[in-house]
Amino acid sequence: MRIIFLGAPGSGKGTQAQRLVERHGIPQISTGDLLRAHVREVTELGRRAKSVMDAGQLVDDVTILSMVRERFSEADAARGFILDGFPRTIPQAYGLETMLAEIGKPLNAVILFDVDSALLVKRISGRRSCQDCGRVFNVHVAPAPVPPPCNGQCATPRLLQRPDDAEDTVAKRLEVYEVQTAPLVDFYRERGMLKTVQADASLSEVTARVEAALQCCA
Repeated sequence: MRIIFLGAPGSGKGTQAQRLVERHGIPQISTGDLLRAHVREVTELGRRAKSVMDAGQLVDDVTILSMVRERFSEADAARGFILDGFPRTIPQAYGLETMLAEIGKPLNAVILFDVDSALLVKRISGRRSCQDCGRVFNVHVAPAPVPPPCNGQCATPRLLQRPDDAEDTVAKRLEVYEVQTAPLVDFYRERGMLKTVQADASLSEVTARVEAALQCCA
């Protein structure tokens, strides 16, 4: 099962990816995580990316795609993967399409998480991550004074709000998504791969809708 999770910030892509990882045993691949890992491990790609970032520029698509291609070659991705938040632009989508054709691993589906914009703002500004295990929660569902149990990993999770989740930055992030990433909806619809999931329900209900949409990939 080789799939992309597509949707605006706060639409629930990351949370649902975590749930599918547990259910299907395929990795969730985030280019942000890949970038940090390569820079931390001082790989050739990491050095290239760091020099670009140190200059205050965005890492080029060739470098990002090289990291993704390398990640696909790892053993845990043999049965499939979930691309979370990538591609972000039409050029990246073309690059990914070409690369997947070269390695013989075409996509099975692209899941679009559809959520009303007002709910997105509430979700993003309420989002917190556990500093110990990395799991993501929302204070509107699990208030900070009674932190969630991190599935037993952390007795008392230390919840932190990312700077870019602050309410005054949310509108800008959504504007960037509309300009750069929303065009991917038509890109994948034209290829017959897009499946829309209404993601304004409970976690379990959204998971059930995603699983139903992915029946074609079973």
